[in-house]
Amino acid sequence: MDFSDTKEEAAFRAEVRAFIDEHAPQYLQESLQKSGFGNTNTGAYNTLEEAKKWQKAKADNGWACLLWPQEYGGRGATPIENVIWGQEEGIYSKLSGTFIIGQGMCAPTMMAYAGEEHKARYLPKLASGEEVWCQMFSEPHGGSDLAGLRTRAQKDGDEWVINGQKIWTSGAQHSDYGILITRSDPEVAKHKGLTMFFIDMKSPGVSVVPIKQATGNSEFNEVYFDNVRIPDDQRLGEVGEGWRVSITTLMNERMAIGGGITTGFPEIHELASKLKLRGEPAIDDANVQARLADWYVKASGLKNNANRMITTLSKGDMPGPENSIGKLVAGNMMQDIAKFAIDLQGQGGALVDPEVAEGAGRFQAMLMRSPAVRIEGGTDQILRNIIGERVLGLPEDLRADKGIPFNEIPTSGS
Repeated sequence: MDFSDTKEEAAFRAEVRAFIDEHAPQYLQESLQKSGFGNTNTGAYNTLEEAKKWQKAKADNGWACLLWPQEYGGRGATPIENVIWGQEEGIYSKLSGTFIIGQGMCAPTMMAYAGEEHKARYLPKLASGEEVWCQMFSEPHGGSDLAGLRTRAQKDGDEWVINGQKIWTSGAQHSDYGILITRSDPEVAKHKGLTMFFIDMKSPGVSVVPIKQATGNSEFNEVYFDNVRIPDDQRLGEVGEGWRVSITTLMNERMAIGGGITTGFPEIHELASKLKLRGEPAIDDANVQARLADWYVKASGLKNNANRMITTLSKGDMPGPENSIGKLVAGNMMQDIAKFAIDLQGQGGALVDPEVAEGAGRFQAMLMRSPAVRIEGGTDQILRNIIGERVLGLPEDLRADKGIPFNEIPTSGS
């Protein structure tokens, strides 16, 4: 098979390279190369400010959110052009992590359910990085059972009054807006009676409390709502149809997360090539070679699965439940690779300082962050159920609360 660029693709690639050579923040290159998973390293520079500057430069020159329509701040590019952009942006794509939730999850939901006036107001600034968005789904009582949420939305004239709590909300501490799913009717089955909104994070009554992680970072947050008022025109979809709206978000979430997880394969291959075991390169060891071969096959499968997603999008279709495969495989693979890499380093695996640690401490950061990858966006168990039921057509998992009104479901306090 010939994977060479066509004449048109080669011209597009040259145009991308010219832009990146002229505008990319090359002063951040060394720091970005030392970034561990879940931690964008920008050295002495403020990460959020640098991310916004790079995103704004892309937007000003027509390189932001390539697949989006131009009227919303995108380029109207083809899927293959988007792939070429990703290949050429390279290490600078690490600055885009700030916007992955807003652009990859919130924006598709807004495009599908918001009014034209709201799309015109919010999407261009989301694309340019001027405004950051978050997604408020998970709750302390529900865990991975999204439909078990308890945050209440009560109608009051032309407004809704919101009370409750969300947890594990990535990026809420620096978000301007977010999408929020609530329970508007507790007297129907839990998957019904849900309503989705988008909300100004600076609204009175919204409180954000960062959660300290094992990595030392605070990417996740708790978000509290105390009589927060949201205009009805910020509702996404019909009243009581929040579950259907959330499916749009979740399918795009699993595509964005699954397609963007750093599995660690290039890094472990590099480490094995440089690291010495008993005076010989680790990559010459048969056991190391066997593990690398296994991970290479999985990495190739993930790449092909991502290409299938691109094909789906190019046909104008929505991403489906099969996108859960990417996150399920990549999350487990990342954790396995991190453990193996640290074991290979022996006592040196305890070092986390990127200036002295083998692999710049990336595997240590990856190991501490990887359990969260297997939880966020749906746990491994949830994803296996989705794949089994909705992709393979296996019988549904038993659900004792199926069809029972939410306010009649027994709880630990009942």
